[in-house]
Amino acid sequence: MLDTRPLLLGKGFPKIKRDSLEILQVNLGYKCNLSCTHCHVNAGPSRVEQMNRENVNDVVKFMRSNQVKTLDLTGGAPELNPNFKYLVKEAKSSGIEVIDRCNLTILLEPGFEDLSEFLADQRVIITASLPCYSEQNVDTQRGKGVFSDSIAALQKLNSLGYGVKSDMQLNLVFNPDGINLPPEQSSLESQYKSELYDHHGIVFNNLLTITNMPISRFGGMLLAKGLYEEYMSKLKDSFQKENLATVMCRNLLSIDYQGYAYDCDFNQMLGLDLVEKGRTKIHISELMNLDIDGNEIRVGQHCFGCTAGQGSSCSGALKN
Repeated sequence: MLDTRPLLLGKGFPKIKRDSLEILQVNLGYKCNLSCTHCHVNAGPSRVEQMNRENVNDVVKFMRSNQVKTLDLTGGAPELNPNFKYLVKEAKSSGIEVIDRCNLTILLEPGFEDLSEFLADQRVIITASLPCYSEQNVDTQRGKGVFSDSIAALQKLNSLGYGVKSDMQLNLVFNPDGINLPPEQSSLESQYKSELYDHHGIVFNNLLTITNMPISRFGGMLLAKGLYEEYMSKLKDSFQKENLATVMCRNLLSIDYQGYAYDCDFNQMLGLDLVEKGRTKIHISELMNLDIDGNEIRVGQHCFGCTAGQGSSCSGALKN
């Protein structure tokens, strides 16, 4: 696969610093039951990397000692990690909000028949990828049959109370196709809600629009098709200075499957470690008693993806 990393490490993006830590985003591993074209993690069924119990316990210790408000679990398919349920229970027992970044189809996989009920019992926030309400578009990005499986999974979640009960939040995630930026979030949300309810009887809480990052699988596609420079020019031309105030790296810490810390998930994929007093390659166990508030965030050309247009974060658009 062609690698955009050498192109993304250049200068030109404004300096920014961390605010108070609120969200701990943990990548439980790169193994996934899908291989999506827009995936910046290059996840798939052949990946074997998984966070072990020792590192999971370090995550538990850190979030408790640092009063983390939200544990954001991602992958791959985070549910494939054998420690997934254990970590969810530990977080919830400490009063910490948990987000599961779910690809929906995992809920229908053999051996995971009880997963939907587990998530419902624990009142886990489900943030699920559904890049379009059109079967053709979804299957093109994510694989044949993914749309129908996703619809079945959403209907099951609705039957359990997700998107219906106030304490069972169900969010969907939109990723654009090709080299386009996401459309305006609130208007697209209205279209999603209308289409999914009218055709499938599905309800959900919020739609989150996320810009595709020019790294890993998506970045390789851009290079292979000669679209990298065009896409980067679009991101830079759409830069909005006001988005710097609310980019997710200000109050989020990203942890990889080996327990090492980064300013965000995208830096993790590029190997841009968190910097603490000149040190890099810092394990979460070494951060227990360190104050990283105010530290400078490592930036690169990919950061224009988070600040283009309406902005982009793991919580969707930065402004509407």
